[in-house]
Order: sequence, then structure tokens, then C-alpha cells
Amino acid sequence: MEYSIGPSHRIISIIYRDRIKEQMERLEELRDPHIIYVTDLISCSHKYLLRRSFPELTIHFEPITVFGELIHRGLEAYLSDKGYVVEKPIEKTYTIDDEKYILKGRVDAYNEEEGIVVEIKSGRGNHNLPREHHILQLQIYLNMLDLDKGILIYITPDRLLEFSIDRTAIDIETMLRELIYNSVHPRWQWECKYCIFQRICPYRSPEQLS
Repeated sequence: MEYSIGPSHRIISIIYRDRIKEQMERLEELRDPHIIYVTDLISCSHKYLLRRSFPELTIHFEPITVFGELIHRGLEAYLSDKGYVVEKPIEKTYTIDDEKYILKGRVDAYNEEEGIVVEIKSGRGNHNLPREHHILQLQIYLNMLDLDKGILIYITPDRLLEFSIDRTAIDIETMLRELIYNSVHPRWQWECKYCIFQRICPYRSPEQLS
């Protein structure tokens, strides 16, 4: 059998263009001080400030993020065939010290009939699951939508794990205040190690980078 092997970027270019286009389109919104994402609330407050000041640094194209995106799209397409609403945008306006802020998020999948939110996570590791910040993210969605039940599903190379999460009341306004006034940095012990802003952050912890 004769065949040739040579470099090709046909499919990679398609993925790259779509990913970068999506990120570029969000740049102006990332600069808006009155738009806050649910993922901002579960992260270091100084990361939010740096993201607003240097949004271009958030543009990236890494295999692990593409891997996660493809898993999300695949499972979302499957759930859509089963009647779930996927990529459901949600937003709610909060007033903090006379300033209005829009909290925005996007639910991976939503079963309207049963009132269940599904959050999809992927990765290479499967230890310490479910992770605290993922539970917090799902809890924010449940509180914003006034729903009682959520499902957190993890997809890794060697495990499929699903956790049922009951809603607990959380103080979203306090979390917004912490973010706006940059009072929690970092929020989690491991954050600095994975933060794209670590080289320009005055709160970077050397211990976390080791």
C-alpha cells in the first residue's frame, strides 16, 4: 500500500479559527467593569481585575482546552437529542453600593421538565472529585435559577463520575462585593500555579508555584 505522510493543518486551522474568533469577540465585554461572569465569582478577585485590564492575555489555544471544549460539545449534543436545553445563557442584575452589575453565566445543560442543571467537567486527573470550586459554580447557577437539583459530571480518560448536588443558599451579593473590592486573593490554595496572570500579579504566592 502506498501512501504519503506530510504536515497538514486543515482541521487544526478550523478549530483554531473558531476558538480565536470566539475569544476575540468577547474582548470588549471582558473590559466592562459592570459585567461579571459566574466563573469570576469562584476565582481570585485580583484575577478579575487583571482580566479586565489585560483581556488579551486570556486568548489562548492549548490542546487541553480544545480537548475540554470537544468533550463539552459532544456530551451537550447527546443531551440535546435527549431533550435537554444546552448552552443556556443566564444573567441577573445586582446592585452593589448603588452600582448595577450584571452577573452572567452559561449552563451546560438544563432539563426543563425536571428542573435539573447539568455542569460538565473534563480533565486529565480524577483525584479530589468533586472539586469545591465546581460545586460552588453549580450552586451559583442553582441559586440564580431558583432550582433545587444539579448534576456535576466528570469525564476523564479513565473515569466517568456523576454527582447529584442539592441546592444550598449562598450569598451571591457578598461574593460580588468581595470580587468588586478585590478582597480575596487567591480564593483557593492552588490558584496561582495555574493562573495566566501570575507573572504580573503582586499577590502571587511562591509556595503555590513550587
